[in-house]
Amino acid sequence: MTIPSKVNYRLTSLLLIAAAVFTVLPSGCSGRDNSTGASPEEVNLTVSAAASLTDVLKEINQLYTQNETNVTISTNFASSGTLQTQIENGAPVDIFISASPIQMDNLQKKDLLLNETRINLLSNKVVVVVSADSALGISSFSDLAWDKVKKIAVGDPKSVPAGTYALEAFDRLGITAQIQPKEVLAGDVRQVLTYVESNNVDAGIVYATDALTSTKVKIVASAPANINAKIVYPAAVIKTGKNPGAARAYLNFLSGPQAKIVFEKYGFTVIAK
Repeated sequence: MTIPSKVNYRLTSLLLIAAAVFTVLPSGCSGRDNSTGASPEEVNLTVSAAASLTDVLKEINQLYTQNETNVTISTNFASSGTLQTQIENGAPVDIFISASPIQMDNLQKKDLLLNETRINLLSNKVVVVVSADSALGISSFSDLAWDKVKKIAVGDPKSVPAGTYALEAFDRLGITAQIQPKEVLAGDVRQVLTYVESNNVDAGIVYATDALTSTKVKIVASAPANINAKIVYPAAVIKTGKNPGAARAYLNFLSGPQAKIVFEKYGFTVIAK
């Protein structure tokens, strides 16, 4: 049977239209369906983290955004106490990583943490550093009480956890009275490190991970083991953040195997499971 030319023409036109539609739309999907493979929504995460995490988080964030191309991470590094105050005053923060449980506890008491997101992420050690060419011969925390040690940089214990740990070590060793007149208080551990690097002080108290970032200082002593055993870096999603889902995903990454490799490269111990 021969198909009339007009019918044949119409049939051909319909087939061409159908082919065009299937070319535009992926098979089995409609143009309004978000599952069509369209680019995910752009997300900006704000991370407030202890100053001692400056270098390691910069590398981890670069690694994270290479995989999550729709995510931009803004970082705010300062002393843990300063960051706590900023969050309490309404600063727009998605994730907080403190160098001490105290600041995180304070935020939790004020119901500023997203439920069940808090984890203990890292541990560290408090150490004494001196300039790389120092000849003072310091080899223990107790040696800081020597008369020939004139100035010691310490993070302000009101806001810097490393400073709090240092003062506790001095108390336990019974040398607080000798140390206090020598103290040069700093706003965070990175400022302590700068004071030592520039020879403005004879020694400083920082985290071991801070010391490893500089070729201008050397570690000469570690805090007593019962002090270092207390050092924990907790992390949590802030309840007032605008991107709780993306913040949770980022926090999961921080406790995962890829981030662990980077943390350990910088001297941290990952304790999150």
